[in-house]
Amino acid sequence: MHVDEWLQAIPAVWICVLVGLVIGIESLGIPLPGEIVLVSSALLAAKGVVDPLWVGVCASVGAIVGDSIGYAVGRRGGKPMFDRLGRRFPKHFGSEHIGRAERYFHRYGMWTVFLGRFVALLRILAGPLAGALRMPYWRFLVANVLGGIVWAGGTTAVIYYLGIAAERWLRGFSWVALVIALLFGIATTLFLKRRAARMAAEESAQEEQEGRPVGAG
Repeated sequence: MHVDEWLQAIPAVWICVLVGLVIGIESLGIPLPGEIVLVSSALLAAKGVVDPLWVGVCASVGAIVGDSIGYAVGRRGGKPMFDRLGRRFPKHFGSEHIGRAERYFHRYGMWTVFLGRFVALLRILAGPLAGALRMPYWRFLVANVLGGIVWAGGTTAVIYYLGIAAERWLRGFSWVALVIALLFGIATTLFLKRRAARMAAEESAQEEQEGRPVGAG
């Protein structure tokens, strides 16, 4: 069963609660499909299953509160906590991932917390790592609140209105529109993946020029 089909089986109010919980737990540093649940809920809102305003509100609250708790956990546990997590969960907390996230923090500061909402890796690590690196809480809170609202609210609004437009468009143009929409989605995904790969390659090349191994903290 797909996520959207599963969500349709529960009451609307619990969809909003679930969105907030999943995104909040993900923001704590626990890998969960927060973005998938958010997008699926926004699509259900476009179908009239749930109120898009409450989806956006619950998602924003979950993101902000989860990141804040993650910050407190990271500040208490410090770097040794990430060393232990790296040994147990190398896929998500390996030294390469942590090292790259740390470099983003040192280079971009508050922007890492804000923009981290839009990047899968940083969405999980931003809160705990900001605490472990002793970022001043007021700076973290400003970036956290703005990033949570823009990401959660913005994603909900965009997917909601796209869903409504797509439904009307597909109703008028049938399979031709469906094929065009699929091709556009595939092309956009490929472009974003190539862009991300190019940025990662540039980051690695810069590290090699500086004489540092990739993933070093």
